[in-house]
Amino acid sequence: MQPKLVPDILLAKSFKAGAWRGSYGLVGHTADVVNAVSTLVDTLGDRLIEQFGLECSLSELRATARLSAYIHDWGKANEHFQGVVRAKMPNASPKRYLPDSPQMIRHEVASVLLAWEFREWLEQGEGDFLTALAAAGGHHLKLGGRGGKCTDEFGEIRRSGDDRLHLYVLDVIDGKIQYNPHFRQLLKYGITALELPATIKLARKPSTTWSVSQIKEKQFEIQDFLTDKWQADPAWVAVIKALLIAGDAAGSAIPNTRLSIHKWIAEQIQCTLDGNKLQRVIDARLDGKELRPFQIQLAQSSARVTLARAGCGTGKTLGAYKWGQSKAIGRKMIFCYPTTGTSTEGFLDYVHHQVDSVLLHSRADVDLEMAATGEEEEVGETHNEAILKLESFKAWGKEAIVCTVDTVLGLLQCNRKSIYCFPAIAQAAFVFDEVHCYDDRLFGALLRFLEVVKAPILLMSASFLPWQKEAIAAAVSEPIEIISGPVELEQQPRYRFHYVEKTLDWERVERELQTGGKVLWVCNQVNTAISVYQEAKAKGFNTLLYHSRYCYQDRLRHHRDVVDAFKPEQKKPVLAIATQVAEMSLDLSATLLISQIADPAGLIQRLGRLNRRYCGRALDAIFYDDEKIDYPYSQKELDDGLRLIQSFTGEVCQGDLARWLESSEQKGKSDPQSVLLDGHWRTYSTSLREAGFNVTALLEQDLNKVKSLPAKEIPRYTVPIPAKNTHKWERYKFYPVAPKKQWSYSAELGAYELKEEKLR
Repeated sequence: MQPKLVPDILLAKSFKAGAWRGSYGLVGHTADVVNAVSTLVDTLGDRLIEQFGLECSLSELRATARLSAYIHDWGKANEHFQGVVRAKMPNASPKRYLPDSPQMIRHEVASVLLAWEFREWLEQGEGDFLTALAAAGGHHLKLGGRGGKCTDEFGEIRRSGDDRLHLYVLDVIDGKIQYNPHFRQLLKYGITALELPATIKLARKPSTTWSVSQIKEKQFEIQDFLTDKWQADPAWVAVIKALLIAGDAAGSAIPNTRLSIHKWIAEQIQCTLDGNKLQRVIDARLDGKELRPFQIQLAQSSARVTLARAGCGTGKTLGAYKWGQSKAIGRKMIFCYPTTGTSTEGFLDYVHHQVDSVLLHSRADVDLEMAATGEEEEVGETHNEAILKLESFKAWGKEAIVCTVDTVLGLLQCNRKSIYCFPAIAQAAFVFDEVHCYDDRLFGALLRFLEVVKAPILLMSASFLPWQKEAIAAAVSEPIEIISGPVELEQQPRYRFHYVEKTLDWERVERELQTGGKVLWVCNQVNTAISVYQEAKAKGFNTLLYHSRYCYQDRLRHHRDVVDAFKPEQKKPVLAIATQVAEMSLDLSATLLISQIADPAGLIQRLGRLNRRYCGRALDAIFYDDEKIDYPYSQKELDDGLRLIQSFTGEVCQGDLARWLESSEQKGKSDPQSVLLDGHWRTYSTSLREAGFNVTALLEQDLNKVKSLPAKEIPRYTVPIPAKNTHKWERYKFYPVAPKKQWSYSAELGAYELKEEKLR
C-alpha cells in the first residue's frame, strides 16, 4: 500500500501555510488549467485557425486542448511527487528531498502512462486523445530530448532508491478495491467538465504501483504506438502543445493573485492595437514632416508578406509602423530585433509611452512571484520557470511588443519564454528587422515561421541576397512584395574607403576630434577594444568604451553614454570604441569610422553608423586588418570583407554596398529543423541560434552579493565570458562562475582576464 497522505489531499503544488486547498490541490489545479486553456481558445477564436492555417474546426481544437489540460498532471498522483511537494511541510508525509532523492520519473511522464491506462474511457470523449497525450507528456519541455539534443527516451528513469512507484489511484476501502477518494474527484471532474462517460469501463484495472520494468514496457508501448500509428498535422500538434503550456502557466500563477482566470486572460488577450495610438507613434517621429513615398508604399502593400529592402537611416522603422496601420489593427504588433540593444533602442525611440507596449528580452524586470511545484530543485533544471512565465505574461496584455527575435522564433525550438508568449504570438502581426544579420540557423527558423504562420509579416533588411529571396518566396507559397527604400537616399555619396595594413596613425583621430568630430572605432574582440581605449585615454582624448562584456546595468549605462554623446545637440567631440555591439544597437551618426576588417555584412552594418544623418558629402571610413583568425571571423570571412572594401574607389553610397552584397554568389545553408514542428511526440527546448563564442557567467567576486538576491535580479550581474574551459568552473543557479584568480571586473572596462592587467 502507498504511504498515507498527510494532509489528506493530492497536492499539485508546494505547500504554503494555510493555503494548501483549492488551487494547490490536484483537482483544483486541473480545473484552473482547463479553465485557462478554454478561455485562451474561446478568446482567440478563429484567429487560431487562421494564424496557423489549421484545417480543423475550432470545436475540435477546443476539445483537444481541454483534454490535454485535463490529463496533463494526472501523474502527480504518485508517492514520489507527493513527497516532493510535502518536503517543507511540518508534520506531513510522505516526504522526499531533492536533489538527493530524485523522483523515479517526472510527473508529466507519469501522466502519460496513467492516461494510457484509462485510454478506453478518455477516447470516448471529444478531442484527439493521442494529440492530447503527446501534449501532456511534453508540457514541461523535457520529453524526448536532453541537453538540447534529441533522444529516443520517452522520459528518463532515474535511480530513485526505490524499486517501484506507488500510485494514489486505487485504495482498499472496507476490504474492497476502489478509486482513491481524491483521484475519484479528478475522474468526476472529467465527467462533469469534459462530458466523459459517467461509467468508466476499462479492460484492465488501473495500476496501484509500477516497477521499473513495467514503466519501461509502458514507455515502449506508447512510444511505438505514437511513432508508427499516429499521423497528425505538425502545426495542429504544435498549437495544442503551446496552448497547454501557456494555459498551465496561467493556471498555475493567476489563482495565487486572487484574480479570475477567465476575466484576466480575456482582458489581456483582447488588448490589441489601436489605430489612434499607433498614429501618435507615427506623428511623434515625423515631427511635422511628410511621410516618404517608400513609407506610404509599405502601408499600401497588398501582400501578406512584404520585404522592405532599405539601408540605414532611410526611415524603414517608421515605415513599419505605417505598415502596421494597415495590417496590425485589431492584432498585437510584435517588433523583432536581432539583439537586446536594438530592441531596447526601438522601444525607447518609438512605442514607449505612445501605445500600451512592453519591452521583452532576457533581462527585462519581473516584479511578481508565483507558486512553484517544488520540482525546480531537481538536477538538470536549467531555467527559473516562474520568472520566465511571469515575464512572458507582460506580452499577453500589450498592444505592441518590442523584443529580440528569439522571443518569437524561439517558439519553433520550444524555447520557454517563447512558448509562454504563445497567446500573443497567436494573434500578432510581425516585423522582423535586420534580417541580413541572421545566422543560418536563425534564418532557417524564420523560413519555417513563414511557412507555418499565416499572419501579416514585414521583413526588413539593408539587402536580401538572391537565394534568400527565393527561399522566402518558397516558404510563403504565395505572392510576396519587395519594396525598396528611397533611391535618392541610397544614392547619396556617404563614404570614402581607406585600407591600411596596420592600425592607422593616431594623428587622423586627433585631427577629427580637434574639428569637433565624433569618431567611432570598432574592434573585433573585447580585448582589442580595451587596449585601444586605454591608449586613447592615455593620449587625453574624450573616450568612451562599449562592448558586451559588462554586467547588465553597466552595459546599459555605457550604451546610453555613447548614444547620448553622439546626439546632434551634444557638441563635445568624442571617440567611442566598441565591438560588434555597434553594428546594430547603436543609433548614432559618426563623422569618422575606424574598423578592423570583418565579414561583409558586419562591415556594412558598421558603415551604417557613419554619416547616418547625411551631412551632404562623403566621409572617411578607415579599415585595418585583424590578425586573429577564427575569433570571431574565419579567414574566408575576413578575405570577403577585404574584397568588399577594395572593390570601391572614390565615393560610395548605400546602394553600392547593397548591390555588391546581392551580386555575391554566396549562399547560406539555412537549417529549417524545428523541434515544435518536427519533433512529433518529442517536446524539448534547444538552441535557436548557432553556438557563440561566449557563455553567460557570474563573477566569483559577486557571488556573496548574488546569493542574497531574489532569482529575478541575478541576470543583472551576469556577463558574457569566452567559453573556453568554462565547463571546469563551479556553478551557481546553473551559471558558470568565473574564478576571481582568472577574471576581474571594473565598471569602466568590464570583465577582463587578469593576465591582461599589464595593459593598464
